[in-house]
Amino acid sequence: MGEISLQDAIQQFLQKSRLKSGIQAVRIEEIWEQVMGKTIAKYTDKIQIINHTLYITSAVAPLKNELLYQKEKIIERVNEALGEKVVRDVVVK
Repeated sequence: MGEISLQDAIQQFLQKSRLKSGIQAVRIEEIWEQVMGKTIAKYTDKIQIINHTLYITSAVAPLKNELLYQKEKIIERVNEALGEKVVRDVVVK
């Protein structure tokens, strides 16, 4: 039986468990300001990831419109920040 580090063991466990999506959702909320900037983060009410779709909620109509135009860039930035392809689509509400 080979030896592995605790970090590797936890990562392997999370890859196989249902907790992975919940942890990714928390990580997206934590990095949102870094990825999109303070202004966008300030006017974003809620961020969720459900089945590889990132749901962004905002009450500011011009921001919603801008986020719709930047869907591909948002997907790219979030996936890059998380280090894996987590987000495949973006829905702005």
